[in-house]
This record gives sequence, C-alpha cells and structure tokens, in this order.
Amino acid sequence: MRLDLHCHSTCSDGSMSPEWVASAAVDAGAALFCLTDHDTVDGYAATAERLAGRPCTVLRGVELSCKEGRRTIHLLIYGIADGPGLQTLEECLRGVRLAREERLLAIVDRLAGLGIKLDGEALLASTSDHTPGRPDVARALKEAGVVNSLREAFDRFLRDGGPADVQIARLSLGDGLDLGRACGGRMSLAHPHTLRSFPLVADICRRFHGAGLGGLEAFYGRYGPAEREGWCRLVDEQGMVATGGSDFHGEAVPSVSRPTIDLPAERAARLCEWLGVVPGAA
Repeated sequence: MRLDLHCHSTCSDGSMSPEWVASAAVDAGAALFCLTDHDTVDGYAATAERLAGRPCTVLRGVELSCKEGRRTIHLLIYGIADGPGLQTLEECLRGVRLAREERLLAIVDRLAGLGIKLDGEALLASTSDHTPGRPDVARALKEAGVVNSLREAFDRFLRDGGPADVQIARLSLGDGLDLGRACGGRMSLAHPHTLRSFPLVADICRRFHGAGLGGLEAFYGRYGPAEREGWCRLVDEQGMVATGGSDFHGEAVPSVSRPTIDLPAERAARLCEWLGVVPGAA
C-alpha cells in the first residue's frame, strides 16, 4: 500500500504548501496521508480540504520535538482528535514556537559573532506563517551569498554542535507521549537511524512502549532493504507497529523528490488496524 505518514510543508520547514504536498501524495497513489510538520498542526485543515472526495484517508498529525536524556527524539503523532486534548497540545505548541523564535534570534547573534550579519527581526517576521527553525536561517545565509546551498549552511554553521548552533528546551519524551494520548493519537518514533545506536533505539522502545510508543518508523524514505529489515525485526521483537513516510521537505532535502512510500500488504494492514482507519476512504 502506498502512503505517507511523515512529510513537511511550508507550515514548518518544507518548501511546498500543505495543499501541494497532499495533492502530490495522492497523485502518486497514496491511500493514507498525514502531514507531520514540526511542532504544528496548522496544515491539517488545508490537506483535508484539498483531498476531500479523493480516495485517500487523511489524518491530523505532528512531528513533536522531544528530549530523552541528552538526545533529541522526534515523535510522530497520528490521528489527533478534536477536543480538550487537542487544545492542550496546541497550547504547548505555542510555547514551543516562542522558544523557536528566541532560538532563531540567538542563532543570528552567534552568526554576528562570526562576522556574518543577518537582520534577525526581518528574518523572524518572515516566519509568521510557519514554525521558525534553522532552515529559515539557512535560506537567509544562501540569499546573502554566504553559502551556496542549505546543506552547506548546516554543515558549516547550523548543525548540532556547529559554531552557530543554539540548543532549545524541549519536552521530555514522556510528556510528549502524554500529550499524544490525551488527544487520541497514536505515536511512533521517527527516523530511528538518526539516534545512531540500534541498542539505544531498542531501549527507548522497550521503556516507552507501555506509555504509548506503539510505532517505529521502519519504512523511511531513504532506507534500503537491509536497513528496513533490521528495524522491522525490532518492531516484531517489541510487539510494535511499523510506520512509514518519505520525510519529504522539498528543496531542503532534494534527495527526496516526492512524497509517498510503499508498505508491504501485511505491514500496511497491521498499521491501519493500529490507527483505526480504513485506507482510501474519502
């Protein structure tokens, strides 16, 4: 089954609108779609409206930035329902946005210390319609001629631990799972390879499975068969569900040219059962 449960739009750090991403996914054959912008659910209404009447089930979702120890964990939350839980989540996300705005200005200050001057207030104003993040600074650096690409901006300045990196306070993974459960969501650990330790991922899955971490993104846009097999083995060992997504961003990640990936039928059936959805339902 073709689907996408991990993709981004201009509501966070993607370069294409929510409507464009949703349409591209369905045009590619997606029967199940969830926009998962970083720390915002603002794009959901646009995707649901754009795909109304199309043969695709649309979920409300988010990629929530959390912390476990000193590690950043990206938690995918699917199927967020209306109600008090959503209101609590959105209140939390407003606090996250404020922290991201403060970090953006702090990064500009760091760059100034390196002899690179950007207009922080103008840059912040340009993020009024989306969640601010390091890609915004990367684009500003490219426009100023400091770098030739967004990748170069991260490699030289903005990467974790880089000379202009500024850490941001994040929710604990436990608190993120609490928020997800309160709004009726199903939770999955995004792109586990980024943690760079299979034993660490296995330990996180084991410790937080009972708290609502039921999924692991075993099918990821850039995983080859061998890597998928390893993560699927962990899914089965832990009694979890394999989730999947392209992590499409547009120009920020040019190696992923379009949304959607394919899940084997058996994995897809288990996923849909876990989510409580019928794929392809308009």
